[in-house]
Amino acid sequence: MDKAASGWINGLIGIAIFSGSLPATRVAVMDFDPVFLTVARAAIAGLLGALLLMRFSRARPARGDLLSLIVVALGVVVGFPLLTALALQHITSANSIVFIGLLPLATAIFAVVRGGERPKPAFWVFSLLGTAVVGVYALTQGVQAAATGNLLMLAAIVACGLGYAEGARLSRTLGGWQVISWALVLSLPVMLALTVATLPATFADVGTPAWISLGYVSLFSMLIGFVFWYRGLAQGGIASIGQLQLLQPFMGFALAALLLGEAVTWPMLAAALAVIACVSAARRFAR
Repeated sequence: MDKAASGWINGLIGIAIFSGSLPATRVAVMDFDPVFLTVARAAIAGLLGALLLMRFSRARPARGDLLSLIVVALGVVVGFPLLTALALQHITSANSIVFIGLLPLATAIFAVVRGGERPKPAFWVFSLLGTAVVGVYALTQGVQAAATGNLLMLAAIVACGLGYAEGARLSRTLGGWQVISWALVLSLPVMLALTVATLPATFADVGTPAWISLGYVSLFSMLIGFVFWYRGLAQGGIASIGQLQLLQPFMGFALAALLLGEAVTWPMLAAALAVIACVSAARRFAR
C-alpha cells in the first residue's frame, strides 16, 4: 500500500472515531459541568498518553517542538473540547455537527499558513463547494439559530483547525501518536489540578450514559482518534486528508440514526454523495 492510500485510510478511521465526539459530549454535559468534562477528559487521556510514552517511546521532543506542542494542546486538548461543551449547552448535537462542515476549510487554511502546503486553485474551488453543500443541507433542514452556541462553535472550529494543522506538521518528524501523547502530557499537570478543583460534590445524579460518554471522549476522541488522524494527515497531506472532515457531519447523522433511531433522509444521502464527490475532486488538486 502506498503512502497516500495509507493516509486516506488512517484519516477515514480517525474521522469515523471523531464523528461520535459531539453526540457523546451532548450526552455528557447533561450530567457533567462542561468545564469539568473538558479537564477530566484531558486528564484521563493525558494519563493514558503518559503510559504509552513510558512504554513505547524512546525519543523526547526537541526544544524547538515545545511551542508547536503547546499550540496543539491549546487547540485540540483544551480549546475545541471546552468550546464545544459550552456550545452544546445552547444548541443540539445535530446543530453542532453541521459546523464540522467548516473544519476542512479551516484545516486547509492553516495547512498553508503553518504546514507550508500550496494546494492548486481548483482545490479551493472544490473545498468551498463541499463546504457550501454542507451549509445548504443544514439550512434546508431547518437548523435553529442560537447566537451564543453558534459563535462558540465557530471559535471551536478555528481552534481545532489550527491544532490539526500544527499537529500534522509536527507528526512528520515526531510521529502521530507521539504528538497527541506529548500534547496531553504537557497539559496534564494543569488538567489534573483543574479536575480536582472542579470536581462535583457528588456523582449520585450522574447517569450511566454520561459515564459512557465521558469514557468515549477521553479514550477515543482525545487519544485513539488522533493516532489515526495525525498519521493520515502526515502521510497524505494536511489539506488533502483534511477534506475527509466534510464526511463527519453525515457520519454523525448516521450514528444518530443507528444509536438513537433517528431517520436517514434522501436529502441527507444526496448531500453525502455530493460531499464525497467534492472530496474526491479536491484530492486531485491538493498538491
